[in-house]
Amino acid sequence: MDKLDELAVFVAVVQQGSLAAAARSLRRSPAAITRALAALETRFATSLIERTTRRLSPTPAGLALFERAKGLLDDYQQALVAATYTQLNGQLRLTAPVQFGRKHIAPLVLRFLERYPDIQIELLLNDGYQDLIEQGLDIAVRIGQLRDSSLVAAEVGSVQRMLVASPGYLARAGIPSSPGALTDHHLIASASQVANREWRFAASGDRRVRIRPRLIVNEVETQLIAARAGKGIARLLSYQVYDDLKNGRLCEVLPAYRLSAVPVQLVTQNIKSMPARVRAFWDLARSELPMLGCFKDESLRQDN
Repeated sequence: MDKLDELAVFVAVVQQGSLAAAARSLRRSPAAITRALAALETRFATSLIERTTRRLSPTPAGLALFERAKGLLDDYQQALVAATYTQLNGQLRLTAPVQFGRKHIAPLVLRFLERYPDIQIELLLNDGYQDLIEQGLDIAVRIGQLRDSSLVAAEVGSVQRMLVASPGYLARAGIPSSPGALTDHHLIASASQVANREWRFAASGDRRVRIRPRLIVNEVETQLIAARAGKGIARLLSYQVYDDLKNGRLCEVLPAYRLSAVPVQLVTQNIKSMPARVRAFWDLARSELPMLGCFKDESLRQDN
């Protein structure tokens, strides 16, 4: 561990008031924090922290070091930001759900690359949860509530869960008048929906309906193909069916029973020390994504 890193550990211990809290804030083990603090006290040949049963507090020597170390670390961070913010180059790693990424993030990436020719982008499209820290990702698009409260998020829109079917299917099978009527229809569901074995609906309190899908598919595009072909009723997100609803290939079913909207968010680790390339894409995405038709269309946004 270098000397600057030891100072960062010491500052975190003083600010957090305990070794365990400092370990959590720095995402390190308590043992690593203890070793760093011991090494620093050995180097200064004096006690820097007073340990009580309830809280740690700095000694006079520790308090003096804390003030100088905090200023030094702040200056170091500002120097890094100043140096990187003017350099629009390097690699940017992004992740987004497959269909949302294909339809909306990929075009944004192409425009960004044209604007900044010295930046390289790796775009990972995956419907599974992608851990930013473990996988070294700069920005993620997340649909739904965040699992990790330590991340920085900016909401750019919201989407609805919707039931859809083709006009031809509804003409043949009839239009269900309530969620309970779905038991008389062919259903198209994802593998995750089948695992839960039910669809939830909103109607003066949540209502749950057990489902027996005729077709189970593990990805969105094939569900759309089946629904367009009149094979049944599918449950998808509004951005996924937006184009089909606008051109009449699909119709919404049971709009009065929609659940509450689901947020769409940009997520990153630390907005204060963003490299210039990350900040540039973050700002572009925050500016342009809220303008998407699937977010602005009132017929898709309202909670019925």
